[in-house]
Amino acid sequence: MTEEETPVPQPAPTPLSDLAHETAEEHPPPAASAGATVFDVDDLSVLYSGFRAVKDVDISITKHEITAFIGPSGCGKTTVLRCFNRMNDLIEGAAVEGSLKYHGVDLYGKDVNPVEVRRRIGMVFQKPNPFPKSIFENVAYGPKLAGIKKKSELDGIVEQALRGAAIWDEVKDRLHKSGLGLSGGQQQRLCIARALAVNPEVILMDEPCSALDPIATGRIEDLMEEIKQDYTIIIVTHNMQQAARVSDRCAFFTTEVNPDSDQRTGTLVEFDATEKMFSNPSDERTENYVTGRFG
Repeated sequence: MTEEETPVPQPAPTPLSDLAHETAEEHPPPAASAGATVFDVDDLSVLYSGFRAVKDVDISITKHEITAFIGPSGCGKTTVLRCFNRMNDLIEGAAVEGSLKYHGVDLYGKDVNPVEVRRRIGMVFQKPNPFPKSIFENVAYGPKLAGIKKKSELDGIVEQALRGAAIWDEVKDRLHKSGLGLSGGQQQRLCIARALAVNPEVILMDEPCSALDPIATGRIEDLMEEIKQDYTIIIVTHNMQQAARVSDRCAFFTTEVNPDSDQRTGTLVEFDATEKMFSNPSDERTENYVTGRFG
């Protein structure tokens, strides 16, 4: 799947047990408070046609926090990000090793439904990719797929999602005009609204501001700070200032080069609170990267 494509939105939240195709009994997940662990990643590796592209990833993602993945190009940040909603399943020859658990459920377990995974864990891509439809239809697309047909209900979902993405006031009088007519920053917020409309718990963002000007970038950053009260966010960014501004925790990746083949494998160097990573990192490689000495 290309970065311009978007996972098909899926129905509104259902019990955590519905991650599996078949469940013995339906029951809601235990209530998770702020500070609770959403993802546990242990010894994660990603292979493409047998080549180990990323190895040795051990991190945990905390509820209602923004976690930033940073590192030089080619270090595997986006590859790891795509593991969290099984987007790599759509790449021929891709394989994931190790453990990635979501609220204790192995996301790569044989009975886990990847469609439900992608509904619970939404994604916003680097390049804004609104559908060639009206603003309203962009946001209503997922709920309609979930079977919601009543106009009054759809109206409420669309307004709530657009408000959540901080774009309602800018588009409320043009809901039935094409989403492609919006500015780049507005299109990206529309894509965020489209993700919010299916009520995910987690939002993955792959360099969401790289194609935007500083003003639009600031709006997206402000939006991330606002919505983390309701969502858990993981962001890939090349912008060190952005990572320092918006994230609560950082994971720094780098590449190891095979001297015989010149093949590069991404590896996790350090994972810690953002403030510590930028002021007193534990690894010299991290310090060299965040201070601009390489990368």
